[in-house]
Amino acid sequence: MKRRDFIATGLAAAVLPKTNFLFAEPITGMEISVFSKTLHWIKDYETLANTVAEMGFDGIDLTVRPEGHVLPENVETDLPKAVLAAQKAKIKIPMMVTSILQADALSELVLKTASTQKIKHYRMGWYHYDMKKDIMGQVDSFGQQMKGVDELNKKYKISGEYQNHGGQNFGAAIWDLYAILKKINSPHTGCQYDINHATAENGANWETGFWLIAPYIKSLPIKDFKWELKNGTLQKVGCPLGEGIVNWKLLLQLIKQYQLNVPITMHFEYDLGGAENGSRTPTIDPQEIISAMKRDLALLKSWLKEAGL
Repeated sequence: MKRRDFIATGLAAAVLPKTNFLFAEPITGMEISVFSKTLHWIKDYETLANTVAEMGFDGIDLTVRPEGHVLPENVETDLPKAVLAAQKAKIKIPMMVTSILQADALSELVLKTASTQKIKHYRMGWYHYDMKKDIMGQVDSFGQQMKGVDELNKKYKISGEYQNHGGQNFGAAIWDLYAILKKINSPHTGCQYDINHATAENGANWETGFWLIAPYIKSLPIKDFKWELKNGTLQKVGCPLGEGIVNWKLLLQLIKQYQLNVPITMHFEYDLGGAENGSRTPTIDPQEIISAMKRDLALLKSWLKEAGL
């Protein structure tokens, strides 16, 4: 859907089925952070925070993982520095992206430190399916690991969120992740629901998966894409917000219907001179990167306002 089409069409009233929410809260205004991978070229925490604030974001979705803004082994010293820099810039670090998949000592250190810094949300890593092994057996194994992580989440009062990332990953199909989250049944472990990956993996059927996983959605990443035919095969290509095929109108209707008062994290996965892949030495002027991010943010804010979110 094109930007102009979304704005011109507006949000029609949707008659959607009601549901019983396990952990729903009334919508009070959705905060928008930026996934800091696109800003890995900014090393200094104060510069990072000031840049994010200037762009108009409410906060930073900070990479606390290998090759991230904060390395897990340095979390005790570096995460407080990043949080302090954000506070000085009058923004927040309400969420972070990790590679956590099990309840080991390093995972506990990261979550304990994040808790002391009042970070309430984090994205987990991804479990990868071995296509030569029994799928349901692997689902059970992943579920056991997530249960262990949930115990840490409860201990440190933080929300661990698993992204439905595309490919041969646990959660891409939604039903497998739903089954585990239903079994764990905890307000401290949920889903970072990615409409981009859901659309690519499930096509027009993504709405069914959304209804299934909605009670467990704890955060929402925002990014767009389109399909391009290259060498006889369809390839997924990132693009600026509103220039792809994601049905943002329907998603926002569903968010409002389900009263999803969860944090938003904006991702930028189109050509930004390598910054989109976390490059520390992008090949385009930093101002071009910042301008593109500001444009997408302004568009998202206009959509949220029009949707009454």
